[in-house]
Amino acid sequence: MKKVILKDKQKNIILCCVSICIACIMLFPIYWIIVSSFKTNAEIFASPPTFIPKDFTLSSYTDQFTGKSSIIVTLGNSCKVAFASMILACVLAIPAAYGLARFRMRGKKVFILIFLVTQMLPVALLLTPMFLVYKNLHLLDTLWASILSDATISVPFVVLILRTYFLALPKELEDSAKIDGCNTFTAFTKIMLPISYPGLIMTGAFSFLYAWGDLAYSLTFLTSPEKRTMTASIYNFMGKYGIQWNSIMAYGVLLVLPVVLIFIFLQKYIIGGLTNGAVKG
Repeated sequence: MKKVILKDKQKNIILCCVSICIACIMLFPIYWIIVSSFKTNAEIFASPPTFIPKDFTLSSYTDQFTGKSSIIVTLGNSCKVAFASMILACVLAIPAAYGLARFRMRGKKVFILIFLVTQMLPVALLLTPMFLVYKNLHLLDTLWASILSDATISVPFVVLILRTYFLALPKELEDSAKIDGCNTFTAFTKIMLPISYPGLIMTGAFSFLYAWGDLAYSLTFLTSPEKRTMTASIYNFMGKYGIQWNSIMAYGVLLVLPVVLIFIFLQKYIIGGLTNGAVKG
């Protein structure tokens, strides 16, 4: 019995050590970005490298809020694109997911298959047709081009996730509401949506984060510097005479900060939405 306990402890210790090593490998680039953002360009290329800044400076961060390439403009554009695409994707996907989960219809499996296939399409494949559509609609170099593109990619994901979430909810709740005099729409809005908020928050967060981190659409459809989002504006630091690496690192930290905050404050809902939606498919 003692030998079995010792073997289990040894396995746990080995697993913990391996997990710590993997975590360190995964987190080291993030640590290096943060540390480098507080260094000067000269110290970044110093040999041997310094893991703690010797000449600690905040100039890389203060420069982001001053001058022609102020981060405030690009931050505002990113917020507009991310929030608008999230709202648009959820408004379109929630009724579709509920319909695929609850109603019997011809070709339902075909629709689900189409949503699955669209998730496998590379972004580069969609750039040309979207560019031509936006050109004909005179939407190029407007935030709407990026908003519609991000929402288009997010809708299939939201539909597939919320469909499994709605399937996991007991149908008896809707039946009870209908007995009390509610129609299908009222039962959906008054009963099903309120109890589905973990799934709604989770899919909304993922839609927001996808739009926030999108580079291809923003870089392709937004050509004016004042229209570009934060991800597309990172190219501003790549000049003819070199790259401002400390400024890029600081910009990257500011770009990732909202993502980290979203996961910190919404991690309970994100994990709950994923696990609850995985009960039934």
